[in-house]
Amino acid sequence: MDNLTHSLVGAVLGQAGLKRLSGLGLPTLIIAANIPDIDAGCTVYGIESLAMRRGLTHGPIAMLVLPILLTCAMVAWDRWQAKRGTRPVDRSEVKPLALFLLALIGTLSHPAFDWLNNYGIRLLEPFSHQWFYGDSIFIIDLWMWIGLGAAVWLSRKREKAKQPSWRRPARAAIAAVAVYLAFNIGLTWQVESKASKELADAGMTNTLVVASPPPVMFWKRDVFWRDAQVMGGGHYDLFSGLTMDPKRTKLGMDDPRIAKAAAERADVAAFLFWSRMPFLVKEDGVWRISDQRFDNPVTRDRFTVEID
Repeated sequence: MDNLTHSLVGAVLGQAGLKRLSGLGLPTLIIAANIPDIDAGCTVYGIESLAMRRGLTHGPIAMLVLPILLTCAMVAWDRWQAKRGTRPVDRSEVKPLALFLLALIGTLSHPAFDWLNNYGIRLLEPFSHQWFYGDSIFIIDLWMWIGLGAAVWLSRKREKAKQPSWRRPARAAIAAVAVYLAFNIGLTWQVESKASKELADAGMTNTLVVASPPPVMFWKRDVFWRDAQVMGGGHYDLFSGLTMDPKRTKLGMDDPRIAKAAAERADVAAFLFWSRMPFLVKEDGVWRISDQRFDNPVTRDRFTVEID
């Protein structure tokens, strides 16, 4: 997910009442909800960063180490302010154990939400390089922005007015988001099951089917499928059902140039490590490897690699 969503998740957890466990509770939750993305700096390596992102800093070791480091940093910050005489007088006592618990909750929320989209996340790194996919929420979800943002705003407004019900908007938002996520997870599973059955009825077996949500329209899914030789697609709308495109295209992944390029070039090897649905295509005289999930005019340039 994008960092605004992660920040709002941390904020809404705090406004639900968790921030009262310790001084600096709210900023700790917000920072923790984003801290696994410290690996974003590797994007300077271009296409090779695909194999670096959402790995080690999103795995089980990081889920313990990062909260510890953040807790130490926040406690040190509080003590430094107290020593300088700049510590806010209305800040409650900073309790290291409670602060660590908040940092842990916030940090764990990050891979949970990253799993929801179709980019992929290596939840077990470094013990396993396996990618995991939820395929249920677009990486930037406008509805979550609106719902979580409104809840945080209303909760903060009530809190400043010293209303005893200030936690309710945040708690209601958490419940609503849980229902929203459950609906989308269930919808993706249903669409993938329907598409798999339709392909099986057509004689296509051992297929990988991915139902990916488009931006904003959470009731729809873009369907991608493939077997060992060919690929295809389709579309699903909650109100009109599933429509599979009869067109089938060869993957071309058995081309010997791919193995040669992967052995000689780090960018090709990295792309193939990350790619879930790679295929080879020739456009304007140039051969490139792309990924079905991101083969559209908006994202194609960022998720493709050329080979000789």
